[in-house]
Amino acid sequence: MGKGIVEKLKQEFDIAEEWVGYELHPETPPEGKLIKDLFPDVDIDKMLENFRRAGKPYGINFSGMNLVANSCLALQASEFARDKGKYEQAHARLFKAYFQEEMNIGDKQVLIKLFKEIGLNEDELMETLDKQLFLPRLQKARELARQYEITAVPAFIINDKKRLVGAQSYQVFQRALSVYQ
Repeated sequence: MGKGIVEKLKQEFDIAEEWVGYELHPETPPEGKLIKDLFPDVDIDKMLENFRRAGKPYGINFSGMNLVANSCLALQASEFARDKGKYEQAHARLFKAYFQEEMNIGDKQVLIKLFKEIGLNEDELMETLDKQLFLPRLQKARELARQYEITAVPAFIINDKKRLVGAQSYQVFQRALSVYQ
């Protein structure tokens, strides 16, 4: 589920969106962890096929995934991009780097390269990451997730009442939103 489905929903419903960066696994070491080590009993190929099937209607492609990255720096960098008016470009670039190019988005040098590609100042980003200037926003997002009992991503909160978790079909969103129209 990505921006494509949100844009499609906006054509049918009067909705506003706010993307909140949530660190799903803060315990992941800075260098990341191999998926096969984290989930030894999971058929990774089958999991990827399910991802591909779910993403296909929305033009989302998933390549092979070997590493679960520590997303803390990437989420902080995203908040930096938000303040510079480039959050959507940053989100899209991070998604592609991680899910299609198999890049470790937990690596500071990878982030510097990716955010430079979208026109952000690398020195400013490096200083921001070194000083962890956006860590308080991540902590606030974690508190918000706790409040809504979010334990998986993506997660969607509709009118502070309805919670949808995981990749859902367009029809699920239609039904959830039609209640509020």
